[in-house]
Amino acid sequence: MKLSRQAALLTAAVLAGATSVAAQEDLKVGAIYMDAQGFYAGVRKGIQTGAAEAGRKLDIVETNAQGDVSKESSFIDSLISAGVQAIIVSPVSADGSYRAIRRAHDAGIPVVCYNTCLNEEDMKEYISAYAVGDPFEFGHKLGDAAADYFIAEKNEAPKIAVLNCEFVEVCVTRRKGFEEALKAKVPGAEIVANQEGAVLDKAVSVASTMLSSNPDIDAFFGEAGGATLGAARAVMSQGKTGEVVVFGGDMTTEIAQELADFSIIKAVVDISGQGLGKLALAQAIKSIDGEPPEGIKVPYDIDVYKSSTDGKAWLEAHADGIP
Repeated sequence: MKLSRQAALLTAAVLAGATSVAAQEDLKVGAIYMDAQGFYAGVRKGIQTGAAEAGRKLDIVETNAQGDVSKESSFIDSLISAGVQAIIVSPVSADGSYRAIRRAHDAGIPVVCYNTCLNEEDMKEYISAYAVGDPFEFGHKLGDAAADYFIAEKNEAPKIAVLNCEFVEVCVTRRKGFEEALKAKVPGAEIVANQEGAVLDKAVSVASTMLSSNPDIDAFFGEAGGATLGAARAVMSQGKTGEVVVFGGDMTTEIAQELADFSIIKAVVDISGQGLGKLALAQAIKSIDGEPPEGIKVPYDIDVYKSSTDGKAWLEAHADGIP
């Protein structure tokens, strides 16, 4: 009995030592951003903060895919060759990104999506975890805020133009949520135009053309940050302040400033880039340790800002300008 107890204690000590060694193991993680600013700058800071707080040494190998599937694919191959133990990525294309991600998966490297991911079938096959704020809820919250605005304005049939980022499925889902919530409260609401305008300069140009072609537009829905700010700048440049308003996604310093002014932007829905980055890194570490989440998707909170006070509070909380 005494020998058995000693053996048990020895086994426990060995296991504890192994756990301690594992906790101190150096890790190398690849991180791919779809852009270098705005939301993705927040994700990058969240990953870096998470790495500093992880309690183990992490080497983060990172790049900006610039919305280019071929650049994304090339960097994933480089990460595989570099021997990373996990890859964090917001895939550029639900269908076009899967080949490179499959190569990482086949090499035994867990892949964690954030914000965007592959289609449902490929996600189940090749993705370890997906850190995401539900895109339908994202759009639904903004549509609800827009409906409340139109009801207060006694506008029963508002005409709305959409500046989209629908080359990724997430943005299609955002619009569906927006339309469902808006029309549930304001059945006469109508989408009169819907064009791609995710990048700021293009968004300004497209929104300006929309305003010229559809002089009865009451509001814009910007599906992402560039679209939101671009719509606001187009409204201002076309002399439509006070006539056309903007509802949009993704907080940045410029968007928060416009919301604080409250003359054009009336509501913004946002998923914290920093918070999502930290969550994605945490899931990557768990996946390396053999503890991926059940059901793949790991939800993150969605915030809605719909007053001048909300805009000012966001600016105060993000003095460094990183969302």
